[in-house]
This record gives sequence, C-alpha cells and structure tokens, in this order.
Amino acid sequence: MPKPRQISSLSRLAVPAVVMAIFIFTACAQEPRETNLLLPVDYANVPDDMILTNFHTDKIEVRIKCRPKRIEKLLKKSLVYPADIYTDLACDPAGATDAIEPGRYLLPVDKTRIPLGRSALIVNIRPSCLSIRLERKVTRVFKVTVPFIGETAKGYMALSPVCDPATVALTGAESLINRIEQLTTKPVDLTNANESFKKEVPLYLEQPELFTAAQSIFVVSVQVQPLTGTRTIEQIPIELQNRPGKKVSIEPSTISIDLKGPQEDLNNTILTDKIYAFMDLEGLKPGVYARHACIDIPVELVMTNASPRVFTVKIE
Repeated sequence: MPKPRQISSLSRLAVPAVVMAIFIFTACAQEPRETNLLLPVDYANVPDDMILTNFHTDKIEVRIKCRPKRIEKLLKKSLVYPADIYTDLACDPAGATDAIEPGRYLLPVDKTRIPLGRSALIVNIRPSCLSIRLERKVTRVFKVTVPFIGETAKGYMALSPVCDPATVALTGAESLINRIEQLTTKPVDLTNANESFKKEVPLYLEQPELFTAAQSIFVVSVQVQPLTGTRTIEQIPIELQNRPGKKVSIEPSTISIDLKGPQEDLNNTILTDKIYAFMDLEGLKPGVYARHACIDIPVELVMTNASPRVFTVKIE
C-alpha cells in the first residue's frame, strides 16, 4: 500500500506567497492615476438677437483622477462641456433675454456639468472661466456681383452678367456685416467661351460659418457675343451691267465703303472678297447720267458709309 505524499513546509508557504503577489500586482494596477481630458465647449441658448462671435473659448482642459479602466472608457467617449449662455448671463432666471447686452463676458465653468460620473475626481480645470463675446445680430440686403476669370474665345466678348436673384439678405454680427462693401459669387470661368450660357454659382464668403444667407446658390446668365469693329475697303471696281452696245464711261470708276460687324468676319478675306459694286444700265440711251452704285455685302456685315455716293455715267 503506497504511502501518502507529504508536502514540505516550503511548498506550503510558496502557494500563499504567489497568491499574495498576484493580489498586490492587481491592486497596484488599479491604483488611481491622473490624466488630462480636452473637452470642446458646446454653447447653447444664445439670445435670439445676438451672435456669438468667433472670439470665444472653444475648449477646456480637465485634469482628473480615477482608475485606469475608467480613464480608458472616458477617452473613448465624445465628451463636451455644455455652456448655457442664457442661464449664466440672464439677470433674472425667469426674465427675458433683453437683459443681456452686447459685450465680452466670462462664464464660470460649472464642474457639475462635466459628464464624468462619480468614479472620476476633478483635480483642476483650465481655464476656470469661458471668455465669450456677444454682438448684436443684424440683417442687411446686398446686391450680388459676379466676377469673371479666364478669357473668351478670340473675337468674342462677355457682357455684364445677370444674376438671379440680384440681391441677397445676409445675417451676422453687426461689426462683420458693416465691414462688407459688396457680396460676390464665386468666379465664373469664361475660358474659350464663344456662346451665351447659364450657370449655377454659389455665394462667396470668406468665413461662411459666421453668416446666414437667405440664398446660397444663384443662376448667372452670361451673354457672349462677337467683338464688333469697323473696316474701310477702298477702290472697289464698279461693274457695269446691261451695258448699251455703245461706248460707256463712268466717273469715278471705283467706290470706297465703311463696314461694321464682328471682327472675325471683318478680318475674313474669304468673306470680304465677296463684296462687289455694280450699276445696271439697262434701258439707258446716249447721254450723261447721275447714277448710284449698288453694293452687294455679306449678311454678316453692315455698310455704314460709301464714297462717292453719286457717279457720272456717259453713254455715247
């Protein structure tokens, strides 16, 4: 029959020692420690006739003390500090917000609003007060202008754009609204444009988050038309049609004309070569006549002057 195993006194002492070491290690691992949390400030209850300008405290740093596991959970949350402007500034909690005037204010940070729970101890808060600036809210109507970038196709020009609507109401802090001289849309690109077009264009504001616009998108109509110019064509021979079977002379024998039209057409030699002058002598008998010449001109061009206007025709 086997004898029972005996555990030495050294082995019996080793087991409690291991358990004690694990307990001490666990206890040390759960010792509270300090860390900093950065909380964005969420401002609520701004008076209806006021604007919270961008000159305000937007974050607070909260130093807390708690166990590491709790710190891990807090770091995973999207924590914010809720600031209540009406509650913190109104002279009479039950009164109207007209007791609040434009100006700079300091709002004490209320520890009870910081959503940390009971397991975290707040050691310090920086800053201890929130700095804000309130301005009077105003609305003003502005005419909207449309800037251009780029160049139209050669020989074309863009007329002044038509913006629909032509004006817009803009709301914001009084000091900012008063600085605005004009409102514009984002630029309209004219690069190589050779025909009229319409385009939806957004309003341009350097800091759009500071304003409220009654409309943000505008329909811009741009008329694109050929550049016009003038040109003089000299000494165009006059062709005599239906000449009598006798000797005929005309003085002078050429005519000069002034033309107006698109520059592209005025410079088009193929088009201008189609211009000719003629005079119909049908039915005329021998004698001396004062006659006008006829000018055949392409429909793209307009004749504004001719010289001479009257010609002397001799038929023998």
